[in-house]
Amino acid sequence: MGEPRDEFAGAGARARRALVREVEAEGELADPAWRAAFEEVPRHLFVPYYYVPGPGGYERLWSGDPDAGRRERWLRGAYEDTAIATRVRDGELVSSASQPSLMALMLRALDVRDGDDVLEIGAGTGYHAALLCHRLGDRHVTTVDLDEEIAESARTHLAAAGYRPAVLAADGARGCPEHAPYDRIVATCEVPSVPYPWLAQCRPDALVLAPLSTGLVLLRVPDGTHAEGRFLATSAYFVALRGAAAHASGRGPAGDEGFRFLWGLAGEALDRREALSLWLREGRPERERFGVTVSGDRQWAWLDDPGGPYAWPLPEA
Repeated sequence: MGEPRDEFAGAGARARRALVREVEAEGELADPAWRAAFEEVPRHLFVPYYYVPGPGGYERLWSGDPDAGRRERWLRGAYEDTAIATRVRDGELVSSASQPSLMALMLRALDVRDGDDVLEIGAGTGYHAALLCHRLGDRHVTTVDLDEEIAESARTHLAAAGYRPAVLAADGARGCPEHAPYDRIVATCEVPSVPYPWLAQCRPDALVLAPLSTGLVLLRVPDGTHAEGRFLATSAYFVALRGAAAHASGRGPAGDEGFRFLWGLAGEALDRREALSLWLREGRPERERFGVTVSGDRQWAWLDDPGGPYAWPLPEA
């Protein structure tokens, strides 16, 4: 028996082509391998239902809606270049599908090569893992999620699209030692610091890409106890590793994303006045000037120089 028939295949393919053109216009998908992945992996199979904000909370859209207009709206939304709320509990967001253009940026930064083994932290819908499978092959991809229901759902979506990576219900902070070592580790959920087990499960010179504060830090791992790297230029908002909704803290000047990033990174090390003074004194520094260093059992964030005057300890991983 083959895969179940996809009644939205034709319309989905047209919508994917439009999405690819939009993401390309933003400067992503220059790599033909990633372009092909976004063109061929059917995102709508990974979001058979999702939620959109409405006046009284969230409205559910789904593929099986008896109303043809609402089904069309569901399919159109599945291919918009936006994040999609996929699980809501008691009015709170607990899982989402990331914005495709942000996924493309992260995959480009990950710089995978043929034969690389990748661990994804946060299975979500399974769509991101499917893109990795398309590029690398199923046996090179492992994805984990703490929530067993989410992991099972991701596994089902992946199988429906023809992909069968290793999907495990496990604590992402512990990595996945049974499939280690890895050449790349990518988190699709926010972390307060870099979990040490991730580094221990890396091959020498591996890369780790993870959301931290409201940015994305890319670390190179020379060995299992050391890592260092800088933040990418883009802002990034993700659901937190343990499943609680991750919102901007709001502690900084209203509307100033750059300041919120700095204060989120510094944590308790700076009060509002100190953080604002530093931010202004340094000329409203861009994200690329910040970085993270892990050395043994210590890790810290820094501005410009890992050994410079502006450094803040990160929470215990």
